[in-house]
Amino acid sequence: MRIAVLSDIHSNLPALDAILAHLGPVEAVWHLGDVVGYGPDPDRVVARLAEIGAIGVRGNHDAAAIGGPEIEWFNPEARAAIEWTRDTISRATHAWLAALPETRVIDDHTLVHGSPRDPLREYVTSLAAARAAFADVTTPHALHGHTHVPIGFTLEAPGNVAAVLPEDGATLDYTGRRAFLNPGSVGQPRDGVPAASGMILDTDAASATWHRVAYDIESVQRAMRTAGLPSRLADRLSFGV
Repeated sequence: MRIAVLSDIHSNLPALDAILAHLGPVEAVWHLGDVVGYGPDPDRVVARLAEIGAIGVRGNHDAAAIGGPEIEWFNPEARAAIEWTRDTISRATHAWLAALPETRVIDDHTLVHGSPRDPLREYVTSLAAARAAFADVTTPHALHGHTHVPIGFTLEAPGNVAAVLPEDGATLDYTGRRAFLNPGSVGQPRDGVPAASGMILDTDAASATWHRVAYDIESVQRAMRTAGLPSRLADRLSFGV
């Protein structure tokens, strides 16, 4: 089964449309949360995901956007963007976000935004955190976002975790191993590459391939400034930080 795996879209419709077009035909689209926040198009992003039948989980920005206490964790710029999002989203978008679970199991994969033990808060950025994540899931494999950085962890042997920081087009074959995979961020990359990031999961081949694609960043920045969103959130899109 060929699946598009996306995370951290952050209300960035041009980035979402670009990565979907780049990934090509798929049998399913799975998203790993933070559909909204930061960007200028929450309603249109949610409508696009609903249109294509995407399924997934709630991120901390999604939770905050529908009134959750997660907003208290945010820095002033992120908080300003979420307050704007709360005031902007339609009832349909609110309902769609509210229906998202924090954890979802699909066949051999557990989907979370942050980590299995703390789906909305923990960042899995180290071998130790990945080792704990493998211990916390009952499925062979798991998918996560939240860090905005593409990465893949594999369990080579009990307690022995390896990591790969994939470049565009890199494929990880995890046949015979457990995998914990992050597709990177569609709408707000933070690995120094401004291109939208996504991943193709081939469940038959037990492989994951990461992809990057350029999109019209300036149009998103203009829309953010017109909406009155914090200028630094717009500026950082040019640099992928």
